[in-house]
Formats: sequence, C-alpha cells, structure tokens
Amino acid sequence: MEREGRVRKNPSYDGVCFHAQQCAEKYLKAKLNEGEIEFGRTHDLVALLETALTLEPSWEAFARDLAYLSAFAVAYRYPGELATCEQAKDAIRRCRRFRSAARQALGIADSSC
Repeated sequence: MEREGRVRKNPSYDGVCFHAQQCAEKYLKAKLNEGEIEFGRTHDLVALLETALTLEPSWEAFARDLAYLSAFAVAYRYPGELATCEQAKDAIRRCRRFRSAARQALGIADSSC
C-alpha cells in the first residue's frame, strides 16, 4: 500500500485500496487470534471489528474507517470498478490511523514500514 501509494507513473489505485483493506484485516485477525477468539473466513472488517471490540473497545472509533476499507476487499480486484486517486489517498489515511492503534494494542513498535 505504501509503496504503490508513492508511484507516480501508472499507479494502481485499486491495489492501494485492496492492500489498505488487507492491512486492516490482518491486524483485526491478529488481535482476535491473540485473544484466542475464533472467527470465520471473512473479509468483512465491520464483522471482525464487532468481535474485536470485546478486546479493544476503543476501536469503536475506527468503525467508519473500517467500513469504508471493507468495500475494497473484493469489488476492486475484478474488472468493472476502478478506485480513484482520491479513494486511494483516503484508504491510505484511514489504514494508517487504524494500523497505528492496532500496532499499539498488539505491543508492536509503530513504524512507517
């Protein structure tokens, strides 16, 4: 997400948005795994968040961001819909914000990498 977000020639806005969604999904699943809470096969960030709130109630603040990112799990991976530059920038901003909180909750040093 970060690398593709910096590309100036032929950027893949779809890729940026997809990877932002995947990043958030992996952090949600990591927290659930850490809390030994089972979850099904899903890319639905809102459903994962609802389950994770038992462990991290403060993550409710990210509900709108995660709902926005959730749409990029499938729709933009196939022909038909294309993400815009603005959507990609917004996805990066939302992902970074959640990633920072998730890394803190998981005890992982925050980094730009």
